[in-house]
Amino acid sequence: MAPTLAVSFNESSDITEFVLNKGNGVKGLSEMGLESLPKQYIQPLEERMCGTKIMSHESIPIIDMSKWDDPKVAEAICEAAEKWGFFQIINHGVPIEVLENVKEATHQFFRLPAEEKRKYLKEFSPSNNVRFGTSFSPEAEKALEWKDYLSLFYVSEDEASALWPAVCKDQVLEYMKRSETVIRKLLDVLMKNLNVTEIDETKESLLMGSKRTNLNYYPICPNPELTVGVGRHSDVSTLTFLLQDDIGGLYVRGNNDSWIPVPPVSGSIVINVGDALQIMSNGRYKSIEHRVIANGSNNRISVPIFINPMPSDKISPFPEVLAGGEKAVYKEVLYSDYVKHFFRKAHDGKKTIDLAKI
Repeated sequence: MAPTLAVSFNESSDITEFVLNKGNGVKGLSEMGLESLPKQYIQPLEERMCGTKIMSHESIPIIDMSKWDDPKVAEAICEAAEKWGFFQIINHGVPIEVLENVKEATHQFFRLPAEEKRKYLKEFSPSNNVRFGTSFSPEAEKALEWKDYLSLFYVSEDEASALWPAVCKDQVLEYMKRSETVIRKLLDVLMKNLNVTEIDETKESLLMGSKRTNLNYYPICPNPELTVGVGRHSDVSTLTFLLQDDIGGLYVRGNNDSWIPVPPVSGSIVINVGDALQIMSNGRYKSIEHRVIANGSNNRISVPIFINPMPSDKISPFPEVLAGGEKAVYKEVLYSDYVKHFFRKAHDGKKTIDLAKI
């Protein structure tokens, strides 16, 4: 068990050693009963939530998927992707038990002793496809984010069975497997709206050639108003399929510099458009900035599946989108270059997509 007494760190290198190198993460800091936030986590004023305009009366669409064949459902999905870039789905067909199991498995992984989690740090992990870490890109950030994560890049069931942590691999694989039908249906609807009538092998690779699941842990934070769980960013995925627990804390960029909360809805999944789909749709579908606040009284978890192109794919607006004479807004980019650009810097809103702009 971690000590509960308040402990002070003399040097910033002590914190780095404890959090990053020894595998304690910010969860370890949280469990020490720190009375104030270490300075490395204090965000500049412009990145904090206090003082920003929160539109709590607004909400992203909630779409009932129980009648897949109803044209109104397809219409609602496309409208949400065009206007909001975010929506929640209910009655989606992924069993609630599967969702509950993957949430519990996330807690189980983060309950492991630090020396167990440490085995999955970048320098010790058996594979680049399995990574335990903290914050976002600590080496590039001026201020750290209050979050730990386990990132699992899916190559095959065999590799996952061999290399993913035993405490959570079965539950994550089941969650990914049971989500596939919904993801394919969503992409099918979104493509038809772009006049892409058939998702052939090439298109399938571009839309969903690779998948990554993250188990995110946001521990209780002293002075949550001074830091962030995740800074402002948009995802680099085609689509993100997000399971959140009942704590809340996700906010989506609205109009006029406002932020809209995404309150948890029991049994729902949050879907958001990523930059890759914004590029492939030539800006028709919007990849919207979002962030997560830190919490002073509850631990929070979330489990996103990032549906991505293959790293070796070149992405650009689909010819079908430009067929009517629409001018391309984005140039062709190698997807692996785009992702490297994203991870090379701290979270910075929507700036990553500038790399692809003409």
